[in-house]
Amino acid sequence: MKPLDKRVAVITGGSQGIGRAIARAYRAAGAHVVIAARKPEGLAAARADLLGLDADGDVHTVVANAGEPDQAQRCVEETMERFGRVDILVNNAATNPYYGDLIDLDLPRAEKTVRVNQYGMIAWTRCAWKASMAEHGGAVINIASVGGLIVDPHIGYYNATKAAMMHMTRQLAYELGPKARVNAIAPGLIKTELARAVWEAREAILTAKLPLRRLGTPEDVADAALFLASDASSWITGQTLVIDGGALALPIGVEE
Repeated sequence: MKPLDKRVAVITGGSQGIGRAIARAYRAAGAHVVIAARKPEGLAAARADLLGLDADGDVHTVVANAGEPDQAQRCVEETMERFGRVDILVNNAATNPYYGDLIDLDLPRAEKTVRVNQYGMIAWTRCAWKASMAEHGGAVINIASVGGLIVDPHIGYYNATKAAMMHMTRQLAYELGPKARVNAIAPGLIKTELARAVWEAREAILTAKLPLRRLGTPEDVADAALFLASDASSWITGQTLVIDGGALALPIGVEE
């Protein structure tokens, strides 16, 4: 039997990058996968990719904005109609509409960031909990960021929402236990297409001081998400797993 045999996983932001890698790992592990994202064309491409795997499990797509609670509800309702349960929820979708000093942040972009990164996580978790997990149990995995543990000169507010996600992970682990386990993953810089402008030209510099001498891949995060969704982590809840190639282990004063 595969680690996630016949379980049902809902993944927000599942059409590309980390979300798609998690969907691939879950499907290879035997799960039925529901991927939600804003753009239909991205979902169609992701579904074709996932169906091309030699793996068990169905693939369903739902057009949904992670920051809209009514769309979260619709996605979970579709999942229940199709599969009858929600065993795993991955809160992966995030947004970062502001780049600059925290002191100059405007309210509209602050509200958008919180709506997706913080409240979206609560809304999707609530929908999955009420529809299925309160009765049958389950696992929630929140994709945070190592940025929530450090100070950054340009994306301070995004990082603040990720720090809040880690705290809410602990809070929800307390509130939803023992039925559901709630954990988070805090990736460092991952080589996704969306982050290409950040890492491509500076990869050699960025990796030179890392203990593992490489940047992370979406598959690195997916492997951790598979572990946290499986019975192999059955006594782990309320934790944040940092996946950063050892960046936080660097001594103070070591530069990139």
